[in-house]
Amino acid sequence: MKINKHVTYYMNQYEAGQIKVSKYLVLLFSYLKKHVLNRTDLYFDEVTHERYIKFTEKNYFELMPFQKFITAFVFLYYKTGDYPFFEQFFLYKARGAGKNGLISSLTNFFISDLHGIDNYNVSIVANSEEQAKTSFNEVYNVIDLDGKGGVLQSLFHHTKSEINSRTNKSVLKYHTSNAKTKDSLRDGCVVYDEVHEYEDSAIVDVFSSGLGKVKHSREFFITTDGFVRGGYLDDLKERAIRVLNGEALEDHLFVFMATLDDENELDDETNWQKANPMFHEPMSEYAKELFRKVKTQYIALTNSKPSAKVRFMTKRMNTPATDLTASVATWDEIKATIRPFPKLTHRTAVGGLDFASIRDFAAVGLLFKVGDDYVWKTHSFIRKGFLDNVEMKPPIYDWEKEGFLTIVDEPVINIKHIVDWFIEMRELYGVNRIVADTFRLDLVKTALEAEGFELIYIRNPKAIHSKLAPRVETIFANHNIIFDDNPLMRWYTNNVYVKIKKDGNKEYLKKDEVRRKTDGFQAFIHALFEADNVLEEEEDFYLDEISF
Repeated sequence: MKINKHVTYYMNQYEAGQIKVSKYLVLLFSYLKKHVLNRTDLYFDEVTHERYIKFTEKNYFELMPFQKFITAFVFLYYKTGDYPFFEQFFLYKARGAGKNGLISSLTNFFISDLHGIDNYNVSIVANSEEQAKTSFNEVYNVIDLDGKGGVLQSLFHHTKSEINSRTNKSVLKYHTSNAKTKDSLRDGCVVYDEVHEYEDSAIVDVFSSGLGKVKHSREFFITTDGFVRGGYLDDLKERAIRVLNGEALEDHLFVFMATLDDENELDDETNWQKANPMFHEPMSEYAKELFRKVKTQYIALTNSKPSAKVRFMTKRMNTPATDLTASVATWDEIKATIRPFPKLTHRTAVGGLDFASIRDFAAVGLLFKVGDDYVWKTHSFIRKGFLDNVEMKPPIYDWEKEGFLTIVDEPVINIKHIVDWFIEMRELYGVNRIVADTFRLDLVKTALEAEGFELIYIRNPKAIHSKLAPRVETIFANHNIIFDDNPLMRWYTNNVYVKIKKDGNKEYLKKDEVRRKTDGFQAFIHALFEADNVLEEEEDFYLDEISF
């Protein structure tokens, strides 16, 4: 294959030590060399790519080498069939790295005759109308400023709601991410803006379903990182890393991930270009001004609250950070709970129970101790009426299908569900002791004791939080908690807000009182409170150790 000169130039910049790039771009270069650039069945459409470059630099801005590198792969095609090799693009960069500007010029080019495809409709999607209109408005303004006698206005009819090609009938529109209100388009391209705000894949599923009817369909996922963990972005990042590692060769996702390799790189400003390639030397005037702004913000962090550094790291360095004064654990620590359950039969367990309201959620669970690890096996009950009236972001119904919870269609959650679950667990594991707070324990006390369970009451649940906080922080940090692969429990844990009181004591509260539940985590805390009195580190028992 003849390699596009812009691809060669950017990769050579790195190899010559002229620029710094993230570890993910190093993986990208390796992936491209091993699995893409050495193929003989592909070609770069350099003619169309150069048209795009000229169109952009005439009407928008001068493209930087990394932008020419990325867009070269937009026009990489199979020789047979002449369809794109990469149909999806994941552009993950720090704030100010020109994501929207690049998309503005690309989408404008896509609906033009220079692209050469009629009826190539483009949708830009975001969670908010303001964000969805960012690139759309830039295209609108470029056309508008061209003037009534200008070339662009002769080619495009632009209104505040859509931009139409006068010659090939292509349309550019923006949408908010409400799957129920999507206007039907035969899209050639969909841009998902600020993916970090997507709780799940629902909106992507809706818009991607309209692709494939127009030649050369493409999807672009553009974003900085954000503060929604366990959402669509985290899944997309995991998928991207598999691609870069060569573990998913059939998955033709183009991955450009710009981020610090480690939080410790922050204090060397020459590393900032890893997160924002606009800072590659030589910097443009735009980049120089942005760099000064970022440096000013960095200097101010010395006298700022911890949350300011979290936001700076997440947005300016595209490196997710967790304010441990506000969260019970980092997302990496929460993900480290994804380990398969060890053998639990013949081990002692203590039960945990929590439900703030029998009208929404209730959580039950068993806590085991295996070596240094705490193993938490849990289930939840959710009232259907609550789900009908409160829009929950997580895929609750999918989690029910996977067995993590049960949805009950009742006026209140029937105590029988809780009792029956513990009876079933007693038959499997012999659990007899259950810990819960006294807030609503009277509702289940009689029923559980009637079945022979021993109830432990926590008279002041918030008081035990401070007592347990050091242990909770330690076992999360040391990866000594096992939830199996339970997304509901990860969601519960990530929803916990740590409030530090004036006396220094900590309380585990909800980040959102209605939509971000913590019942499963609170049930875990209740069981952990009693763990040392009940659980023992048991040795495995082998028959061959017995002399007959």
